[in-house]
Amino acid sequence: MGLKSYIREIPDFPKPGINFKDITPLLQNSEAFHQAVDVLAEKVEGFDFDKIMAVESRGFIFASALAYKLNKGFVPVRKKGKLPYKTISYTYQLEYGQDTLEVHEDALQKGDRVLIVDDLLATGGTAEACIQLTHKLSAEVSAIVFLIELTFLKGREKLKDYPVVTIVKFDS
Repeated sequence: MGLKSYIREIPDFPKPGINFKDITPLLQNSEAFHQAVDVLAEKVEGFDFDKIMAVESRGFIFASALAYKLNKGFVPVRKKGKLPYKTISYTYQLEYGQDTLEVHEDALQKGDRVLIVDDLLATGGTAEACIQLTHKLSAEVSAIVFLIELTFLKGREKLKDYPVVTIVKFDS
């Protein structure tokens, strides 16, 4: 069975008109979760990177498993006010309003190469925020990897300057 079959669609969540992609069934199935992490690992074999960066919360699931499997450091990016040490931040626009993400100021060193991992590529705003945080720390982005891509939202266009890898695509 393909990984797509383990992604449950929830209509009108979290608001009317949104067709939420629920990865819970994939995570609950040990074989599917194992396969997802293995496929992600295979897809990033050709990229040179030192650290794996991800945004809370679902991105943490895949990024930490991938960091463990590939013996790489893990860099958590969190919403404003959630990290305990000195941070740098990046504020970006959402469809309705804005959001701010933060990372510890010592999370990356100058010249570090970073693989950004998240569960879902929609509009690309969250990944773009991670790119900006990476650059603020004088590090560079090697590639950006997602389990799921919602191709109809064209988020890949916002990330066009970087290699983007996705595993499962939804066209509507």
